Amino acid sequence: MGQQATRQSYAWCERLARQAAGNFYHAFRLLPPEKRRAMCALYAFFRITDDLSDGPGSVEDKRLPLRDWREALRASLQGEYRHPLYPALHDTVRRFGVPVRHLEEVIDGVCMDLDVSCYASFDELYRYCYLVASAVGLSCIHVWGFRGSAEKPAEAAGIALQLTNILRDVGEDAARGRIYLPSEDLAQFGYSTESLQAGRCDEAFRALMRFEADRAYAFYEQARPLAGLLSGQGRAVFQVILQTYRALLDAIVARDFDVFSSRVHLGRWHKVWLAIRAGLLPGVWGGV
Repeated sequence: MGQQATRQSYAWCERLARQAAGNFYHAFRLLPPEKRRAMCALYAFFRITDDLSDGPGSVEDKRLPLRDWREALRASLQGEYRHPLYPALHDTVRRFGVPVRHLEEVIDGVCMDLDVSCYASFDELYRYCYLVASAVGLSCIHVWGFRGSAEKPAEAAGIALQLTNILRDVGEDAARGRIYLPSEDLAQFGYSTESLQAGRCDEAFRALMRFEADRAYAFYEQARPLAGLLSGQGRAVFQVILQTYRALLDAIVARDFDVFSSRVHLGRWHKVWLAIRAGLLPGVWGGV
């Protein structure tokens, strides 16, 4: 396929990102056009991969599409494109040197949701967070541009973001039969899976969540050095993403960990303030 097909593929990915990525699409717009398009291609791949595991149907109904998706990724690297996003993704991998192993790791992570519904220890949960989130960040830094040893703080950023997601969605996930909080932690604080599934926000739950939030904050601190290792535009995108998720964690703490009564979210003006704090307001909202 030629340049025209690649341009059409990038346009397809950008449409998907514009529709589905929300505020992160506006963060992508801080990047030069070539890098913005590459981020849209990565986003499209990650979004579709995630949707394949979260959609309707039985576990077995999802297993085959994910296997086919992995095979389609490998075929795309040989120039055989089985989906509209793959010409753009292939071009992104070649142009920016994105390690393909990280793309496959994300597929490994979403496959875990087909077979694992609870985690005995944080070590087990860490592996899942690495696959579904750190591998995403380790892909993105190649598009953003970095120097030095950026991999460790990028890995920590992914763990911090995924732990924040888990704490925000703990009630919704439990209702779907998925309990991500480690069993060893529930036992330590005397909080049962039955209480979690019932949405019981008692002192034991708050103590448990405070412990998990402190763990997430520690990973945010480990991620901070990444900003200084990224290119200017990449640093801007990273700061928007990291500050948005950290603000979500702050909001969870501020409501005394009541994540059952309503979904925690940030209002538009809070996001504007985060952009101002990052020094990004003209780029995010000025239509660049």
